[in-house]
Parts: sequence; C-alpha cells; structure tokens
Amino acid sequence: MLRETASQTAGPYVHIGLALAAAGNPTRDEEIWNEMARPEAEGEHIEVVGTVIDGNGDLVRDAFIEAWQADSNGEYQPEFDLEKPFNSFGRTATTFDHGSEWSLTTVKPGPVAHASGQSQAPHINLAIFARGINIQLQTRLYFDDEAEANAACPVLSRIESPVRRQTLIAKREEVDGKVRYRLDIRLQGEGETVFFDF
Repeated sequence: MLRETASQTAGPYVHIGLALAAAGNPTRDEEIWNEMARPEAEGEHIEVVGTVIDGNGDLVRDAFIEAWQADSNGEYQPEFDLEKPFNSFGRTATTFDHGSEWSLTTVKPGPVAHASGQSQAPHINLAIFARGINIQLQTRLYFDDEAEANAACPVLSRIESPVRRQTLIAKREEVDGKVRYRLDIRLQGEGETVFFDF
C-alpha cells in the first residue's frame, strides 16, 4: 500500500500561502486574516479564541482555520472587502507562540434562517486544515449564553448526545473588560469535537 505524500495533506504548507504572519513570512497589504469586524461594525464586538488538540492530547501548533459567519442581523455578507466594517469570512492559525492559540476579532452573529423555517442559533462555521488531514474538517462554534436558541436550533439539536453537543459550545469569558469566547477543538480521542459532513 502506498503512503500519503506531503503534498496530499493540507499542512503545514498552507501557512506559506495563506497564513504568512504565522509562517514568519512578510504579510501582504491586503490580507484576509482574523479581524472580521472593525470597530465601527454593528453588533456586540467579541473575540473568539481556542486551541487545536490532536488525538494524543498535544497542541497542534500549525493548524489553519477559516471562519464563515453571519453579521449581527443574521445575514451573510457574500462580498469580501477590507474596507467594509464587517466581513463574513476570516482566517486564523495556531502558532508556536502565545500558547498556540487561534483567535478571531468579530461581532457576535445573529440567528440565521434555516430551510425548515426555524432559526439556527447564532454560530460561526469553522473549517480546520492541518497536517495529516486530507480534506478540511467542518465544525461550528455556538455560544454558551444562547442556551434557549441552542436548544431550539435545528442543526445543533440533530446531535443526539448532549455530551457531544457540548463540544461545539464556546464558553464566555471577560478579559480586561472585553467579551471573549473560548472553544478548544479536539481532532480525535476523548472529547472529540463534532464534525459535520456538508
């Protein structure tokens, strides 16, 4: 049986082209990065942070994450423009510095319409790329202070196990007077994050 070659996995090479600062390379003037909301964007300004942990319980220090979310009114902004106060799309990465955390500066998304007619709870869609992963992993981040919306969410409620559901719930913290949510992503093993196939 033939083994995978380095070119058949997503990382660590993805940093060279898409996470220049994390790779220690000079950045471009117009970079899609982790600031999704500028200070003038409408809504509650938040920071989202976390780590990526492998099946051995070790930090993955070169994971790359793409985020896609609605604005504070629950609407996706399909056109990316660095001049806009808010963009629905952002990128971040874990690094060998700062405890190997990824972070996003954004606004808390509003509820999003679902095909069933129900509203989806506020959430951020995350795609995780890392060494050894051939196709990115898709997951979501929900907010622990949205318990009522989470309970009624047609997507979150499809996860039958309440324990497994908790792997998608970010915990609210306040740091230096700012609101921050923390979600650690576990790729395998005990407490593995729920991943979606869509």
